[in-house]
Amino acid sequence: MRKDRRLRRLVVDERTTYLWNFRQRKGADGVWRDIVTLHRGGRRIRFVFRPGGPGSGRYVSEGHPWFQGWAMDGQGAGINLREPGVVRALLDEADRRGLLLPGERELDGWELFAAVAEAVEVRCAAAATPGVPPGSPPGP
Repeated sequence: MRKDRRLRRLVVDERTTYLWNFRQRKGADGVWRDIVTLHRGGRRIRFVFRPGGPGSGRYVSEGHPWFQGWAMDGQGAGINLREPGVVRALLDEADRRGLLLPGERELDGWELFAAVAEAVEVRCAAAATPGVPPGSPPGP
């Protein structure tokens, strides 16, 4: 059985490697959070996904083991926070927005959700189509 607390490696390029993990945590307020944490050179970045209220369109696993790691919106988009490709997309989007500052940071994962879900969907569609060069958008 896999240990959820272990740190996994995410290699960005030949000089940049992050360690990361996923966990669920129940806060002092009694609300469950799905958290992806990245570590590198004294920097710790947490992407926190909290459930929304009724009708908010923000759904996380809230401690349920059968949906563990899934963050979904009410529009049918979802990301699996335990997949390295999703973690890389979170990192890339945070970097693009200039959110990767030195020190410890906690970011609201929902602010990045739409861009990450789209990036992962495009990447999966291109990978599923034989003969398509990497980075190509999905077909009609």
